[in-house]
Amino acid sequence: MAFESEPEPAVAATIFPTGIEKIRAFARNLAEQGEARGLIGPREPGRLWSRHILNSGVLAEVLRPGHVIDVGSGGGLPGIVVAIARPDVHFTLVEPMERRTVWLDEQVTELDLANVTVCRARAQEAPFMEAGDQVTARAVSALRTLIPLVVPLVKPGGELILMKGENAAQEILDAHKQISQHGLTDVRVVTLGAHVLEQPTWVVRATVD
Repeated sequence: MAFESEPEPAVAATIFPTGIEKIRAFARNLAEQGEARGLIGPREPGRLWSRHILNSGVLAEVLRPGHVIDVGSGGGLPGIVVAIARPDVHFTLVEPMERRTVWLDEQVTELDLANVTVCRARAQEAPFMEAGDQVTARAVSALRTLIPLVVPLVKPGGELILMKGENAAQEILDAHKQISQHGLTDVRVVTLGAHVLEQPTWVVRATVD
């Protein structure tokens, strides 16, 4: 059964005051090709904007100018989306699967994203690259598993910005050992987009000492 693509919500123009045409093109590409290329499930085109693109887009407000590494970029969520929203930030998209990095490279070229580099690697193989000021990840793994993978990618004094679900606070409790072992401070849950989204985005933020 094919699912129709979700119409663009009116709030999209608010979340993406610049780059809206590129966001529309990316959404169209993902809706048309995503399932066939193994990037999204068959139901996702029907909720692509609300569940994925807007959910990723609100992350842009907590990113600062510099170098951001997005771990497990998959189909470009949040990496491609926030790169469009924040052309002042350089993004490295780290993804281990070849078919996904091919897709990401295609989107970078088609959308003319000069601020994006795609790196085919697993997170634990990526420390060879220049460390990031911030590291993002969405739906990669539980926090206690994710922390040891992403901390080596962050500069001292840098920050983790990890997209989580509504159980983010419990994940912090479950990861107390890893938080202590890896020297994380100011670990907290931040809610993004509550004023514009039906379901907000929950983010775990932490400073890497």
